[in-house]
Amino acid sequence: MEESMEEEEGGSYEAMMDDQNHNNWEAAAGGFRQPPARELPGGPGDRKGPKEGLAMGPPPPPPEANGVIMMLKSCDAAKPAPAPTPSSAINIHTSTSKFLMNVITIEDYKSTYWPKLDGAIDQLLTQSPGDYIPISYEQIYSCVYKCVCQQHSEQMYSDLIKKITNHLQRVSKELQASPPDLYIERFNIALGQYMGALQSIVPLFIYMNKFYIETKLNRDLKDDLIKLFTEHVAEKHIYSLMPLLLEAQSTPFQVTPSTMANIVKGLYTLRPEWVQMAPSLFSKFIPNILPPAVESELSEYAAQDQKLQRELIQNGFTRGDQSRKRAGEELAYNSTSACASSRGYR
Repeated sequence: MEESMEEEEGGSYEAMMDDQNHNNWEAAAGGFRQPPARELPGGPGDRKGPKEGLAMGPPPPPPEANGVIMMLKSCDAAKPAPAPTPSSAINIHTSTSKFLMNVITIEDYKSTYWPKLDGAIDQLLTQSPGDYIPISYEQIYSCVYKCVCQQHSEQMYSDLIKKITNHLQRVSKELQASPPDLYIERFNIALGQYMGALQSIVPLFIYMNKFYIETKLNRDLKDDLIKLFTEHVAEKHIYSLMPLLLEAQSTPFQVTPSTMANIVKGLYTLRPEWVQMAPSLFSKFIPNILPPAVESELSEYAAQDQKLQRELIQNGFTRGDQSRKRAGEELAYNSTSACASSRGYR
């Protein structure tokens, strides 16, 4: 009895699984079956023949209703992409041409890049101290960088030297036409204006200085530009300027001390050997110009100081009230600080 029940249960289970597998297969295979073709007019089911005026079209495509066909489509999509066609090769060639078009030719440099640099240099050379210059330092810096990268450093350096040389030649002619009473002041303005412009011009051309002047010429841009002022301005005016400076030195405050200091220090920076033309003048503004003092010359130094004091008094400068001592000096000679303090401020 038990064995028959087990066999009956096992058979029913196997039958159930067979029915389930059969149903699954039928469902999967049903997707591949096409629905029965619909009889068109004039077919076997129509004894009357086709109607006039009806177009005979192709049968409709089979439906894609199950996941098997979708799975096949996804497999097709995973296939590798086809080899590049001639059209893609044309696109690559076009992009290469566009890249090559970004190259800066010598014509581009002369027509586009150098005019921007030329205008900025003009404004920097002619600005007055404290003036605001409406130029884009970032744009000028970028122009210099691009020209250096495109191998235009030599041309740019030549244009810069020529530009500044022409400017300094005009400055020299203007100084030659100046009257003696304005000569020192105008030279001071020209010197200060040029040195101030170098503080902006040299940093703007730092890439050219680093990758061309220092590397190939073994020089420095700032030194070259200072040398231009020395050759085209200072050397042409030093023999007219120095007698006026010595005359101004003998007459106190004929020229303001700041102007005298700027010119003397500037001349020493341009060419230190010019000190030999007037050692006493340079020694007043630059230390260690004269040899160390010796004891035998102390009386001469004292006489020079007394002469300077007399000249100051003659020009309206007084020594002030010398009857009162400084509080600090009085405190130094008192034993009691409280009493000394009261006497010192009496």
